[in-house]
Amino acid sequence: MWADYVAAHPHAAGDEYVVDRFGDSAALSDELLAVVLSGRKRATAELVSEFAARAERLPRIGSHWVACDGAGRPRAVLRSTELRIATFGQVDERFAYDEGEDDRTLASWRREHRRYWERTVARRGGTWSEDDEIVLERFSVVWPPEHAAAAAP
Repeated sequence: MWADYVAAHPHAAGDEYVVDRFGDSAALSDELLAVVLSGRKRATAELVSEFAARAERLPRIGSHWVACDGAGRPRAVLRSTELRIATFGQVDERFAYDEGEDDRTLASWRREHRRYWERTVARRGGTWSEDDEIVLERFSVVWPPEHAAAAAP
């Protein structure tokens, strides 16, 4: 998929990219990717500590990632358009809406992300805190063309 994107957009040839998926299970990956491909999800959030645990650099504006489905198949190329570091209490309603999940409210964002981070941090042997730093990332879908053209409603 990356090779197809670079063939159509040669300016991206030297860009770094990662291959990753949303969520911590195949089912959640598929669910969240479907929301991305529908055009509704244009933001995501991940703990800084998760990047560190995977020995990955934090994303940067303009960086790319190949988003895979739950089976590991590449489905879309995403490009970071906005990044900021915040804590749980600093996430606002607009960001929750742009994540496109559940009913798009801040209340549901907080409820579901709390559950997710408590679960994933516990798997690493830690305890999640509302003071943990979170990477808030907005992105655009840049490949394949049929999904790149989808606008968030």
